[in-house]
Amino acid sequence: MENLIEKTKQLIGNDRFATVNGITLEDVSTGTATAKMIINEQHLNGLGTVQGGAIFTLADLAAAAASNSYGVPAVALSCNISFIKAAKSGVLIAKAAEVYRRRTVAGYEVRIADQDENLIAVFNSTTYIKN
Repeated sequence: MENLIEKTKQLIGNDRFATVNGITLEDVSTGTATAKMIINEQHLNGLGTVQGGAIFTLADLAAAAASNSYGVPAVALSCNISFIKAAKSGVLIAKAAEVYRRRTVAGYEVRIADQDENLIAVFNSTTYIKN
């Protein structure tokens, strides 16, 4: 299993869009993952709060790591996000957890919080497993 986790870390580490946006994979285990983004100027929208697309990208990376942690390629079929509270500075942490996994489809919930554990957003993803 350790080899699968390392392969998942390498796969996710190759995500150039996440890398350019300062998103890092902090932890991954079977069906779960944690990603982090230190907020800086490039993440802010015109109102001075973190742009929704940056939060979505953070959550998507965490879900991707969790869904690919079995060593079988998996891609998102659909995703949605609910924004709860605005963030302006600090760190955002996305924790992905598998809700269900079947032969070709799985579901993940990602909770995004700030460094003080204030809930910022909730992201849900349905994933296709390429068996």
